[in-house]
Amino acid sequence: MSTRLDKKTVSRHLLLFVLTFISAALTGTLFVGHTADLPEDAFTSALDGFYLFLDMVLWEGVLFATLLLGFLTVHEFGHYFAAVRHRVASTLPYFIPFPLSPIGTLGAVIRIKGEIRNTKAMFDIGASGPIAGFAAAIAILLFGFYTLPDPAYMQNFAGHEILNEYIVEHGKFPDEPLSDFSDQHSDPDIMVLGNTLLFSIIASFFENTPPMWELYHYPFLFAGWLGLFFTALNLMPVGQLDGGHILYTLLGYRRHRIIAHVFFMVVMVLAGLGAVPLFENLLSGFDVPRRLTAWILWALLSLFLLDRVFRKESKKVLSAWSLVIILNMILLHIINPDVFAGFTIWVFWALFIVFLVKIEHPPVREELPLSKGRKILGWTCMIIFLLCISPNPIYFL
Repeated sequence: MSTRLDKKTVSRHLLLFVLTFISAALTGTLFVGHTADLPEDAFTSALDGFYLFLDMVLWEGVLFATLLLGFLTVHEFGHYFAAVRHRVASTLPYFIPFPLSPIGTLGAVIRIKGEIRNTKAMFDIGASGPIAGFAAAIAILLFGFYTLPDPAYMQNFAGHEILNEYIVEHGKFPDEPLSDFSDQHSDPDIMVLGNTLLFSIIASFFENTPPMWELYHYPFLFAGWLGLFFTALNLMPVGQLDGGHILYTLLGYRRHRIIAHVFFMVVMVLAGLGAVPLFENLLSGFDVPRRLTAWILWALLSLFLLDRVFRKESKKVLSAWSLVIILNMILLHIINPDVFAGFTIWVFWALFIVFLVKIEHPPVREELPLSKGRKILGWTCMIIFLLCISPNPIYFL
């Protein structure tokens, strides 16, 4: 069964969807909006500026929002219909508008209100969302690649004069980012999307693929990449994320518990590679030994998180903490810290896991064996996670 869909309930969810769509469309114009042909005096009149914005810029944002929310809708209704099939009470998707986010939303969720009594139902509900959403993301990406314009497309965007000069001269994108900081429209912060195995494999079959630091100007590629990103995020094999549900049903409580803790240790190592350089930069205005202080701050934060994860079992906490710090020291010593640009996001993911989704999956009342088909789908989901995850999903140069 599902939550009763009366008019008030449907209206509430529909309102959140509309607000999220507007937020994503307006925010999306900052990335995909064609701004190169806007006259310099476009906004001398508020009304004229609004009409110009609506006519020349906003429609690309609407396209981006349609694609992004289309992916989110397919993902969440995959969960919803699986819950209905297994007679587990659940809500319609809650879309989360967040204009301060770079994409205007924090995604969407459904709330499971009833008990999931057995592992078969848990697998179906957990796996249906990522599988449906992954299919939607691939469809968006493939359409984007098949309709990919040549590099001259970048002439639609203001603030790319040096880049466009290079494209006109060479007929292709440069190997490194180019930016005209003297131009009033330029932004010294260049947003880079992290490459993934799957994205690079697909891109290798097409010409004129834009570099990862210009990908956000292409609505289909940007929305498709975000679809892969959200799919990977949901498939992390911990707690009550989709990946946690799936791996629990594949391996059982004990083995999932071990793998979830190992995975969190990997997350902590990656977080340290981003946290130490971040702390050093934040301490640049203070009269303190920056590197030593940065290491102390990370040591304290990582100890605090691991203490919560291992429930104050001192031997496990100290062993895990020592391993994380030693690996961080070795990797930051032998590898240029610039390689770890964008790894800061793992600090937030570590906090997200510890305080929201947790590490361990609670036991299920009936642990029923999965069919061969479900096992194949489950391990396919784990492969999709590896293909879609990036160590540095979004960062700025």
